[in-house]
Formats: sequence, structure tokens, C-alpha cells
Amino acid sequence: MTANPILAAIPTGWIVGYALGAVVVAAVVALVVPILVLAYEIGKEAPAINEPLEEAVVNTAPLAALTTTIDHAEVIVAGLNRGRKRLGG
Repeated sequence: MTANPILAAIPTGWIVGYALGAVVVAAVVALVVPILVLAYEIGKEAPAINEPLEEAVVNTAPLAALTTTIDHAEVIVAGLNRGRKRLGG
């Protein structure tokens, strides 16, 4: 029985290398595909999540002026305290 000349011409190392390469590629695909599917699902949900967050930004924007209000209130209270002391109270 004679050996197949095509298979005899290919070194065994190349066959092992191609097999290992195929296994590595299959493993990477098996790990990356679920990540991509999850990213796609998150991407579909993102607009629905973003709408309430934008409303929260609008609803809480006046809180940025709270320090100004506190500063003015402290000035008013200090003035009231001075007035009370001058009136003897």
C-alpha cells in the first residue's frame, strides 16, 4: 500500500498547528459571541433607561442653586440676629 503523496508532502507539525489554531479560534468565538449578544441586549435597553435619567437631571437641576439659597439665608439670619440684639432681645 502506498502513502497518499499529498498527505506525505504536508509535515505533521503543520497539521497539528492548523488543528490547534482552529481550536483557539473556536474558543475565542465561543467567548466573544456571548459578550456581543449581551452588549446588543444592553444597547437595546439603553434608550429606555436613559429617558428617566434625563428627567432626573431636569428635576434636580434647581438643587445646583441650593448653595446660593443657603448663603442668602445665612445673611438674612445674621441680619435678624443683629436686629434682635439691638432691640435688646
